[in-house]
Amino acid sequence: MVRIEEVQDESEKIRQEGLAAGLHDEDEWEEASDSESEDDLSDDEDDVDERALVIANETIWDRICALKDIISPSTRATIAKTWNTTTAYGYAGGWVAGKLIWIGVTSALLVGLPFALAVEDESRIAAQEKDMIAQQQGANGTAQGNNPLAPPAAVSGQSQGLRPPGF
Repeated sequence: MVRIEEVQDESEKIRQEGLAAGLHDEDEWEEASDSESEDDLSDDEDDVDERALVIANETIWDRICALKDIISPSTRATIAKTWNTTTAYGYAGGWVAGKLIWIGVTSALLVGLPFALAVEDESRIAAQEKDMIAQQQGANGTAQGNNPLAPPAAVSGQSQGLRPPGF
């Protein structure tokens, strides 16, 4: 619970005491304030020493935490709300992006990899068929006595282009 206490200025206290004691003359007032100011100087030196001890014991984190008093509570609340909203959207965005990346990678592995292997297998089979046809044409050409260095003649009914199986 917060307790509010009114603190009066020392010069105001002295003036009120002087009025109550009958110090109505300005000269008496000045003499009283001069004697008080000399005592204040010795107190100030003690305060400086105490402040130096407090500052020496203070950490950087303590100083940073003390900076929050500079910003008003409403501004701090607005900044906190904005930060929380931004981090929530960032977290949600990262979660969705992670799920999408997971879907993409697993789809590529489950669909793309077997497809790539099937295409490679089909091209290997087509190359083997082409080699077999070339070997058969070469064997037919040497059996008939043709010149082995001559290019093979086109066989009617067979196309020279590569045709995938099943089409």
